[in-house]
Amino acid sequence: MVRPSRHDPSVLVDAAVRLAAAEGPAAVTMAAVAKASGAPNGSVYHRFPNRAALLSELWIRTVERFQDGYLAALASHPDPARAGAAAARHVVSWSRANPEQAAVLLHGAEALGRKEWPAAQAARADAGTERARAALASLAKRLDASTPVDVDRVTLAVVDLPLALVRRHLRAGAPLPAHAEDLAEECAADLLR
Repeated sequence: MVRPSRHDPSVLVDAAVRLAAAEGPAAVTMAAVAKASGAPNGSVYHRFPNRAALLSELWIRTVERFQDGYLAALASHPDPARAGAAAARHVVSWSRANPEQAAVLLHGAEALGRKEWPAAQAARADAGTERARAALASLAKRLDASTPVDVDRVTLAVVDLPLALVRRHLRAGAPLPAHAEDLAEECAADLLR
């Protein structure tokens, strides 16, 4: 009979999220994750053969959790402007609910050693990026955004502005203001009209 795992990989990744959010990606070492999770070093290496594998899982899991709601918001309404506004709102509301994970995303994949990730994880991350790009392209098409300026306006509305709002507060170590979701949604709606 196989012994059940005492140190679930998700617990190890949770510890990595906390470390990256509090101290930056450089703080996410195998030994630090072991200590933060209460697992022996060997258990961390058993689940993740090296730091690159751990960092890639940290990034991918976080991005996928964010994208679940974001992609759903982009497809949430027959009116594309309202769908885009909902996506902008999601960026802020998800970040409010998940500030440590949002802090990880603000660092970016390159800061998490993207060039060293195992091929399978890199391909999984690339597939997630392509899903997001396709969803944004679909929104732009639904909005009849055909010129480069129009496409940039869509990206500004549903990616750049809500992200800037989140970044400013999280990087300052401040909570998001109560009006942040409404502001992101209103700005996106104004740009997408």
